[in-house]
Amino acid sequence: CYADTAMKLLLTWVLHATALMALAHLYSGVEVTSFGAAMAAALVIGIFNLIVRPALVVLTLPVTFFTLGLFLFVINAVMFWAAAGLLEGFWVRGFGSALLGSLIYSAFGVLIDAALERLFPPQPL
Repeated sequence: CYADTAMKLLLTWVLHATALMALAHLYSGVEVTSFGAAMAAALVIGIFNLIVRPALVVLTLPVTFFTLGLFLFVINAVMFWAAAGLLEGFWVRGFGSALLGSLIYSAFGVLIDAALERLFPPQPL
């Protein structure tokens, strides 16, 4: 149903923004000044992961293969750091902070996805 899909998308966005706020409180390498800044950052990170990340994964496939997939962590950190570079109110102190911050943010994302999967189970076709 369209309403369920829209509600799930909105809830995902709010929960990811909340995860960014929690990350900023847990880890000093990431700063978020307000919930509005976290909402903007979650949106930009989501757009980057939807559009830019697949292209980077394809372009860096040989390096990713050679590193047994560990280079994907670098790609995630670059997406996280790039979002911070574009936005006011969301800062990452350096690449190391982007790497650790993106790992923590990804862990929050796994928890969010698992919780939302229970709230909005897949509908049969």
